Amino acid sequence: METILPIFLGGLLISLGINFFLSPHRLLDGGIIGLALIMRYLWGFKTGLSVFLLSVPIYLFIAKTNRRLLLNSLAGLSVSSLMIDGLSPFRGWFLLPILPSAMVGGLLVGTGVGIMLRRGISTGGTDLIAQYVSERTGWNAGVLIFLIDALVIACGSPILDRLRLFHTLLTITAVGFATSICVGIKR
Repeated sequence: METILPIFLGGLLISLGINFFLSPHRLLDGGIIGLALIMRYLWGFKTGLSVFLLSVPIYLFIAKTNRRLLLNSLAGLSVSSLMIDGLSPFRGWFLLPILPSAMVGGLLVGTGVGIMLRRGISTGGTDLIAQYVSERTGWNAGVLIFLIDALVIACGSPILDRLRLFHTLLTITAVGFATSICVGIKR
């Protein structure tokens, strides 16, 4: 039960952030989710499935180094991916303006990721890399995620107009802030 609730709550928050706030405005997140959103916007791929498939090479690496991290993160990845695609038919049921969507979406995604990371669970992808590096170096996983997110946004910037790029930067700032707060709070 100690890991089940964070996995489902974290997955739900990530899915809500993506489906109700980021995707309707074609905003990006960073990391594997950002890459999956780029694939959705360019080619119509399912976001959750893309997150899952893009995470496979990272899982193969982690499988050789940290079994506990691997097992918890596989559950987090699976639940998050299924929830993202499961809630996607409800995308667009309500629409906030782009600024509050960027902030609320980022805070939801970051809180979902942070809730999982606090329990040693990851949604996979670059979050898993950040968690692995954090465990070995003591660096804050939220800060590492922010830096990786910025790199992904730079790669995705050609598909964003200036308005969406600005709001995407706000989104990853909110994601990094919420994640850092969640993982930084002492139990």
